[in-house]
Amino acid sequence: MRFNHSAALWQTFPELRAGALHATGIDADVDVEAAITSFGAIAEARLAGAKEGEFPEIQAWRRGFSRMGLKPTQYRSASEALLRRFRQEHALPRLHPLVDLCNAVSLAFAIPIAVFDVEKIAGDLEVRPATGDETYLTFGGDIEHPEPNEVIFADGAARAHARRWTNRQSGLSAVRQTTRSVLIVAEALHASAEADVGRLVATLGDQLARAWPAAPKAALLSAASPRFEF
Repeated sequence: MRFNHSAALWQTFPELRAGALHATGIDADVDVEAAITSFGAIAEARLAGAKEGEFPEIQAWRRGFSRMGLKPTQYRSASEALLRRFRQEHALPRLHPLVDLCNAVSLAFAIPIAVFDVEKIAGDLEVRPATGDETYLTFGGDIEHPEPNEVIFADGAARAHARRWTNRQSGLSAVRQTTRSVLIVAEALHASAEADVGRLVATLGDQLARAWPAAPKAALLSAASPRFEF
């Protein structure tokens, strides 16, 4: 399988930097609470000095959403939404150890992270502008069609696994108790994105190797090296 961003997206967002990891042997019978607490403490300390909307990582995504024609405070990136909830509630709901871990890392780095069940993806996965013909399954079970030119994660069967780029993931490929193989994607647009995404991928890769038996395969993506094969 292959994951990549389209050439059109790199042309529109040359500042984009991304990281991808593929992990297998995933199960829900692990304890990652210590790591979650540690990453949460990093986020708490940063939020004590400023609200998430002042973070350069979040401001960059707001500008990106504006360039896509979206109202940035109506459609928030996943990392901003998580930080906002965490600031208000000082905790996040527990869903699955892997999702909970990725959410905690996202909080600490203020960078959105998506986690996909690989077995639910048909063919390759590409982040690209939508044609408007793709189908998207909500968590409530409804079928939607992305707007033309909306940035989506699209597979070979024209199914959208995320809408509005880092805003809303599909229920189709969400991690569940039966998930065993996952693709994890982190994306950033801010000035130090290359270094920060590199640190995030290394940090998350280490945590995955500690919690699950198989070491993940990982790559850093840019316009010069846009593809991840796994």
